[in-house]
Amino acid sequence: MRIEIVNGHIIDPRNDVNKQAGIYIEDGKVVAIGKAPEGFAPQTRIDAQGQIVCPGFIDLSARLREPGQVHKASIQSETRAAASAGFTSLCIPPDTKPVIDTPAVLELIKDKAEQCAYTHIYPIAALTHKLAGKELSSMYALKQAGCIAVGHAQTPVQNLLILRRAMEYAATHDLLLMYCPQERALSYQGCAHEGAMASRYGLPGIPVAAETIALMQCIELIDLTGCRVHFRGLSSKRSVVIMAKAKQLGLPVSADVAMHHLHLTDADMLPYNSHYHVSPPLRSQQDKEALLSGVKNGTIDAVCSDHQPHDIDAKLGAFPETEPGMSTLETVLPLMLRLVEQGHLDLAKGIEILSASPAKILTINTGHLAVGSVADICVFDVNTDWQINGETWQSQGQNTPFWQKTMRGKVTTTIQAGKIIYSQ
Repeated sequence: MRIEIVNGHIIDPRNDVNKQAGIYIEDGKVVAIGKAPEGFAPQTRIDAQGQIVCPGFIDLSARLREPGQVHKASIQSETRAAASAGFTSLCIPPDTKPVIDTPAVLELIKDKAEQCAYTHIYPIAALTHKLAGKELSSMYALKQAGCIAVGHAQTPVQNLLILRRAMEYAATHDLLLMYCPQERALSYQGCAHEGAMASRYGLPGIPVAAETIALMQCIELIDLTGCRVHFRGLSSKRSVVIMAKAKQLGLPVSADVAMHHLHLTDADMLPYNSHYHVSPPLRSQQDKEALLSGVKNGTIDAVCSDHQPHDIDAKLGAFPETEPGMSTLETVLPLMLRLVEQGHLDLAKGIEILSASPAKILTINTGHLAVGSVADICVFDVNTDWQINGETWQSQGQNTPFWQKTMRGKVTTTIQAGKIIYSQ
């Protein structure tokens, strides 16, 4: 399909493009920016007057709940939500049912994604068999089958020798490890940040040390093994300080933070509203400010959705008994624009942490709009107000604390590999 996008303001942070111009697409690639190629006859014309045209967003952690938990969501429903939110690539953590620890499960996910016409799904292989932390998975076979990285979802690897051997194996095959630092003994049965809020309402607390101890242990093993590690979902000031030191030492590390941790703190929690139950927990105002500073100065490389759709039953009951996680794909763009409005980021930086930076972490050739690049493109209007409700929400999971809230900023078109997968 030949597509032209005209009158839009193109922002491509990787190539330092920030101007109003046309962009021209053919055979799934960007063929020109500015002036149409000679003889170019578009089949589709998109007038992006007053809108931003940027690389499609890349999510480093989005659970689609399929296979195994289709009562919560499906690949069809969540890729539809992703497309409506400007995401053209999704990384899938390995804690599906069954776990992504064999090529067969990987092929099942890819086949389902193709049936849903959403092709840029990147499954993350399990680091150990069934995520049990005892036996290493066949990482090389999984890489050959198409896994882009290995990980352990949010299940801690309790045996450090197993973690060391897994990191050595991953390093041998140049596989990225995506690691959520969490010390199980300190975080066990916790559901909220260990602070005044948890004490006031009698909620089991999770101390910052549960994250930082696991983070420091893994950093020591990086120094020992040379494994490339991306730390998923940091939540505390101390973690930002530790990451800055690791980068100063030249270790092969990167990190991300979930978008909701840049907006919400434990003080925002309604103690009996389980939509605020997330892992890692919402922490203090001081932690939130440090995370924002880390994003701004590059200590934290990227921002992800950490999308976790749930059914109604998963969020019923006492707060500690409910399942953690928010449905977040569709709030990422408006919340990023809110950070821009608040003066924490400029728009180019906000787009970079959702596109070019995740692409660099994954070492994939997307997240930019250079001539010849894959045409993964998001077009959005920064001034459109919309309310989160049953009519506007695409995800099957409605577990968000922003329900019925008005958001500013809406995707109007999403193009994946030169195909329009969403148009408002």
